[in-house]
Amino acid sequence: MTGFLFEAVIFLVAAVIAVPIAVRLGLGSVLGYLIAGIVIGPVLGLAVETEDLQHFAEFGVVMMLFLIGLELSPRQLWDMRAKLIGLGGLQVSVTMLLIMGLCIWLFGYAWQTSLAVGMIFALSSTAIVLQTLNEKRLMQTGGGRSSFSVLLSQDIAVIPMLALLPLLTLPTVSHFNSDGSIMRPSDAGHGGTAAHGDGHGDVAMSLVDGLPGWGVTLVTLGAVIVIILFGMYGTRPLFRFVHFARLRELYTAFALLIVIGIALLMTMVGLSPALGTFLAGVVLANSEFRHELESDIEPFKGLLLGLFFITVGAGINFGALFRDPLDLIGLTLLLMLVKGLVLYLLALIFRIRGRDKWLFTLGLAQAGEFGFVLISFALQQSVLPPDLGQRLLLIVALSMLLTPLFFIAYERLQHRMSGPGETPEADVIEEQQPIIIAGIGRFGQVVNRLLMLAGFKAVVLDHNMEAIETMRRFGIKSYFGDPTRPELLHTAGLDEARVLVVALDDKEAALRLIKYARSRRPDIHIVARAHDRVHVYQLYQAGADDIVRELFDSSLRAGRYVLENMGLTDIEAAKIEHFFFRKDREGLRELASLWDPSIPVSRNPAYVARAKELNAELETALVSHLDDGSPIQPEEEIDDPDLAKEQPSGTAETPLPREAG
Repeated sequence: MTGFLFEAVIFLVAAVIAVPIAVRLGLGSVLGYLIAGIVIGPVLGLAVETEDLQHFAEFGVVMMLFLIGLELSPRQLWDMRAKLIGLGGLQVSVTMLLIMGLCIWLFGYAWQTSLAVGMIFALSSTAIVLQTLNEKRLMQTGGGRSSFSVLLSQDIAVIPMLALLPLLTLPTVSHFNSDGSIMRPSDAGHGGTAAHGDGHGDVAMSLVDGLPGWGVTLVTLGAVIVIILFGMYGTRPLFRFVHFARLRELYTAFALLIVIGIALLMTMVGLSPALGTFLAGVVLANSEFRHELESDIEPFKGLLLGLFFITVGAGINFGALFRDPLDLIGLTLLLMLVKGLVLYLLALIFRIRGRDKWLFTLGLAQAGEFGFVLISFALQQSVLPPDLGQRLLLIVALSMLLTPLFFIAYERLQHRMSGPGETPEADVIEEQQPIIIAGIGRFGQVVNRLLMLAGFKAVVLDHNMEAIETMRRFGIKSYFGDPTRPELLHTAGLDEARVLVVALDDKEAALRLIKYARSRRPDIHIVARAHDRVHVYQLYQAGADDIVRELFDSSLRAGRYVLENMGLTDIEAAKIEHFFFRKDREGLRELASLWDPSIPVSRNPAYVARAKELNAELETALVSHLDDGSPIQPEEEIDDPDLAKEQPSGTAETPLPREAG
């Protein structure tokens, strides 16, 4: 017990000191955790059981993928299929074959060993990359989403890789443990990692041992179906049962039970627990308990991921590194160069441009934690000799250690690419909704929040990166890009959308957008924000259906409050407000026919004269209206169809119906 507490104190002290310093220096938390691990192990030489701790800490990766799954609905995952199969599949296969060829050509390895090395190095670090992307708020960028697609494809690829490795056994390589000692028969089940579930670990209960191939397939599919059915039908009654206790800690216990239980089930059928929990997260993405699960799992995920990074740093064998430093560092850089080249070419093929291209290339150029799993299993299966396995472990660890520095290099490159006069690349839009909102300023935000409250989803576009990042901090998905670009509009779903909301600050940009949308989709309903009366006329001519003067409704409400504080009753003030709203709409229709876009309204004699007449008529009509004593109905009971549709205290105003010309 004392030893465990001693190790816990060491790890916590190292993290509390190293991580804040690293973050303050702009190095990021991941590099801080890695440095803390290096200080604990190689520098101070403290005796800690990093291998056992690493198996435990890898549950941070499992929890991270579960939380990511909660953010993705099955529809979104289906929309990603092209990148999962195309981009991710090509990255794994091309990198694997290229590294295999280099091993045969440069080092003369057997093709079996070379293929195993290619599989090990084709994988990237899910833990480091996703943690850094989330920390730097880059997950929702085009490069971040492309990186996630590749990482998910890699995690899926681990399963066939583990199945293929036993077929690559070399008869000339004796059975060794990873430390070089002769492997006893009892050791054959060790060396995997529980967190990743290689399917060959020391599992007390296995559901597939001794089964024929078809039986293993049926049991595996059955486990996946059980997870899906549990997510769809089992969580709701169980959550209600737990709710009866009214104890916060039971919610946390239930959330952990879901993650650990699914991890155990996937390990028992020889699959990756990380993929199983990711699948469960996707199934639960539309559940009403999603936010509860996120809040319960998030603290454990962060702590375990931090512990995982510390164990990686503590496990680096600097003794072996210092015996041949140039060779190992050179091989590490060669690996990252080869992977970076493949990633760069794939970015060009899949049209990942600008900063997203460099984020994608630099972010995935390392080897990953799944490499530890494959190396350990390859040593058990006599695919790799022990000395080569030790070198590969060092190369994987060194590449992971260098990854945060690559993200720092990306930030420096991003700063240079964002110089004056240079427009950043637009995000890649990977979803389509029946509503498109162009502009997410104060006006667009209110519209979007109202839609979300009513259960509707919209594709939100804006060319203001600061506004987009602000929305993302509050968990509102939005895309950076110029909404007036036709290709961006069509990617956002203009061809299928039912409503387009134009809430841009730039009046000319709003006009261009409406004209283009109306020319391509005569049937789409366009709701537009207007700055003033003249802009209303312009938007109407451009093809807008519902036009909202941005300050009109709020000004009416403010005027009503003034009337109430001057002694009028609530009903009297509301009556004047509604009367003014109706008359203003009528006058606006009439003045629209006199408006000439080539002449300022103040220099248009006909327009000015009629405006004066309407003002005089308005005063006379208001006196008559108040004198007749007719009662006013509550807002929700107004009989006038036009007025009922367009309350002055609401959010829509159509001063110019399309049939009015």
